[in-house]
Amino acid sequence: MNHILLIPPTHNYANDIWRFRQEIIDSHDEDKFAGCSGLEDCSSAEEWIESIRVKSNVAACPEGRVPSNVYIAVRQHDNKIVGIIDLRHHIDHPILGTWGGHIGYYVRPDERRQGYGKEMLRQNLLNAKALGLSHVLVTCHEGNTGSERTILANGGVYECSIEVDGTWIKRYWISTNQD
Repeated sequence: MNHILLIPPTHNYANDIWRFRQEIIDSHDEDKFAGCSGLEDCSSAEEWIESIRVKSNVAACPEGRVPSNVYIAVRQHDNKIVGIIDLRHHIDHPILGTWGGHIGYYVRPDERRQGYGKEMLRQNLLNAKALGLSHVLVTCHEGNTGSERTILANGGVYECSIEVDGTWIKRYWISTNQD
């Protein structure tokens, strides 16, 4: 696997962000835009980057939202975005505390099954630890074996499955104090 870095989205990546968005739209995924922090609702990459900047600021975060940091996973050898991952500062929210969790992520459809999701989650657990979180909730749809393997590979401990609008969601807790 090629090495990746998690970095905050910048305008330097606007074109690739927009191509990434279009690939998600064109995909047949049920979990479209999971962890992409509203990318589907923006009319440009620049609008999305600005909305992420606002949501990352605890004081400026819109009412009803949870402050979060969003990162693009950039493959070092070709500077291509292979995924997007977010980190919610807390889950004191009806959706996040039940089935959304602290971390959501999405790997570009043509970059799957190469270990990027596993590495993205590993690196984001370090970000969670730096934020002061000792453990995080990460969820996936039942049947999403790729995401489940990613969570388990990062120390996920299964808690339970819950039904949300007719879909079963698996809840896992991951300690950020792993060696």
